[in-house]
Amino acid sequence: MYADKKLFLFCIIFAFSLHIPNQVHGQSQSLFNGKDLSGWYMDVPALDEDSALRKPFIVRDGYLVSLGEPRGHLITEDEFSNYRLEVEYRFPGEPGNCGVLVHASTPRALYEMFPKSIEVQMMHENAGDFWCIVEDITVPNMVERRGPREEWGITEGKNRRILNLTDDSEHPLGEWNSMTIEAVSDSIKVWVNGDLVNFGYDATASSGKIALQAEGAEVEFRKIILTPIQKISGDRE
Repeated sequence: MYADKKLFLFCIIFAFSLHIPNQVHGQSQSLFNGKDLSGWYMDVPALDEDSALRKPFIVRDGYLVSLGEPRGHLITEDEFSNYRLEVEYRFPGEPGNCGVLVHASTPRALYEMFPKSIEVQMMHENAGDFWCIVEDITVPNMVERRGPREEWGITEGKNRRILNLTDDSEHPLGEWNSMTIEAVSDSIKVWVNGDLVNFGYDATASSGKIALQAEGAEVEFRKIILTPIQKISGDRE
């Protein structure tokens, strides 16, 4: 029964994905140079109160590392739209929480911490969930994956989580995972280790900055590659 249901959901996602504009890919760029945090800045509320605290984002052994505490975000200086983002990450120690935020804009818009954005979850065993952070997105079969409609929302106290389709796509703890996020116009597709795990459309944002989280667990990143996507003739606006 569950396998049939999952197949049905994938069929829905495939049907919706046919409406994504035709694309050509541009020149890829690495958002992390392996040496320092050039091109990024931190937004960590606790550092406002005590600048002597340890910064939660560092470069170690050629990896970009989110130390998890104090909590906050590492945010790109540039804004992006229409792109494919390829990230390789792992939890080197204890499992925990992290995420990639796309279309990030207004800082500290939620809980005086999270920038306005759409989060692609990286939490261990939940990679690929969407979390709506003062932005919204639609997926097929919304009630089953988000809960009762009257509980939906994009602010504090609302049901902002949209479940992914597979919680078995991640590699064992300590191994590297690949996550690919393709944001084109108002749609977002997510793959984890080659599996299509989420697809959303009618997003309320289509451009913005990209952010990585410090959210309690240490996470290492060894690849953050962005490839522009150019829409070609016949595209919807």
